Amino acid sequence: MENRKVLKSGEFLVEEVEANDIFIPEEFNEEQHMIADTIKDFFAAELYPNLDQIDSPDIELMKTILKKSGDLGLMGISLPEEYGGFGQDFVTQMLAAETVGAGYSFSVAFMAHCGIGTLPIMYYGNEDQRQRYVTKLATGELLGAYCLTEPGAGSDANSGKTQAKLSEDGKHYILNGQKMWITNANFADVQTVFAKIDNDRVLSAFIVDRNLPGVVITPDEKKMGIKGSSTAQIFYTDVMVPVENMLGKRGEGFRIALSILHMGRIKLGANVLGAAKKAISDSVQYANERKQFGVLISSFGALKHKMAEQVIRTFALESAMYRVSKDIDLQIELNKAEGMDKGKAAVEGIAHYAVEAAILKVFGSEVLDFVIDEAVQIHGGMGYSAEMAVERGYRDSRINRIFEGTNEINRLLVVDTAMKRAMKGDFDLNGKAEALAANLDTVVENEVDGEGYYDQKMRYLRNFKKAVLLVIHGASTTFGRQLIHQQEVLNNISDMITELYASESSALRVKKMESLKGEETIAVYRQILDVMIYDAAGKIEKNGQDAVNSYSSGQEAENMIAAIKSLSIVKGVNVKEARRVIAEKLIEDNRYSF
Repeated sequence: MENRKVLKSGEFLVEEVEANDIFIPEEFNEEQHMIADTIKDFFAAELYPNLDQIDSPDIELMKTILKKSGDLGLMGISLPEEYGGFGQDFVTQMLAAETVGAGYSFSVAFMAHCGIGTLPIMYYGNEDQRQRYVTKLATGELLGAYCLTEPGAGSDANSGKTQAKLSEDGKHYILNGQKMWITNANFADVQTVFAKIDNDRVLSAFIVDRNLPGVVITPDEKKMGIKGSSTAQIFYTDVMVPVENMLGKRGEGFRIALSILHMGRIKLGANVLGAAKKAISDSVQYANERKQFGVLISSFGALKHKMAEQVIRTFALESAMYRVSKDIDLQIELNKAEGMDKGKAAVEGIAHYAVEAAILKVFGSEVLDFVIDEAVQIHGGMGYSAEMAVERGYRDSRINRIFEGTNEINRLLVVDTAMKRAMKGDFDLNGKAEALAANLDTVVENEVDGEGYYDQKMRYLRNFKKAVLLVIHGASTTFGRQLIHQQEVLNNISDMITELYASESSALRVKKMESLKGEETIAVYRQILDVMIYDAAGKIEKNGQDAVNSYSSGQEAENMIAAIKSLSIVKGVNVKEARRVIAEKLIEDNRYSF
């Protein structure tokens, strides 16, 4: 195993890592680049020429292209070789997910099959179930779906009403209920269905073949975007599911659902990254062709600002995503070393980083919404035309803030999960926060003589962490166990944490890039980092003040706000010139190549 310092989930709030301890995209090897190139070539040949027909929608064509991707081996990237896959590590899985993210509604169908449609059986199935199903899901011979959501149970998945009852002869579970918003519903051969047995308080999970009597699938929903993906309701009426098709143990369904959702959240972060990069490339290519007032619109300062901001946020997302992806790989190896089998080691390794998964889900989906909105604006009136790729991207993007748990739920999870991990003893959040609160006058770390570029940035980040800890301490002290009901305050804290993690990941990446490539070659990346941290400081200060004013008043609030202001101070940045430098590289490359 690699000799890297690995932080536990959420531990970045109180600890630092060195740049050499994180993985950055500049370290991809030849095989990883080859996998990404294979997907890009497949999209160019099979997907992009057919996008309009797929979105008409044409479910049979979608199914055909999915199966072609299975023939190429793309569906087996994350699966072990003994089940027909390629056994790639998590970083490679995330690179594949990123590349697939540029595939519009195809990416939704593909990722649903490869992720929630396949991995519950891979990770929780027994050997017989893996041989019967996973080996065929790996090649696309079978296509998968995941059936959790019900009309009365959205974010509260465990409140579902679907029931399973053991038959008198003990050979089947009789399934009755309804599921909705099921991706791949109208062509999936295999469904992972969650239901409660008898009067159980928690869910169990079952593998259901779509051709069983009593399984009825409605016509597809008409949707704002991702029109090519199949989304429908499924009704189960006295469906006889063989007892050997229970997935995991009785009552383990809720745990399976949560584990798979963690995975879905983090992989969504990769998907939206791929979509954002494509939208940026579409933006700059249009801006480099379109003339107004006799000059290319890419020469306008206002548009350079937009394109640079697209790049900065996307770069930050990419930095954070691959940082935690490598942490997950190392956690999986630790789990194996402790004796876990491969399936459990993987699912536990991914689930461990629940804080970062929620961060990436929220940050990533909102980055993409920003990027694609600006892409439409850069295209002007043409951006509103269905002739242009950005119009489809705009409509497709919106679902990502709802998928895999709404951003509202995930913002709460960022804070709640971090605090629970700390209470469990994973790291000392409370002790450090109390020490800071007791010494407000000396809490700020000030500039020292001879401070270098990265020393300065790391000092800023340490101060940001202190601001976050102070607000967490104040909120938890004021509200105690009722903090979970103060969602507005939790949102403030969550946004502070997210800005911190994205900024720190970007700083560590740029520092490592410089060690690999030299200072002369990464000047533009310093500009990205300068603007990122400058902007993050303002957002952290604003959210910190809003939170403090929500739970404190008088002199106590004034003292806390003064500390947060001091902790958020960074040197001024000529953001106009910095963004112009970033935009000019994008304009020269004529595509996203950061």
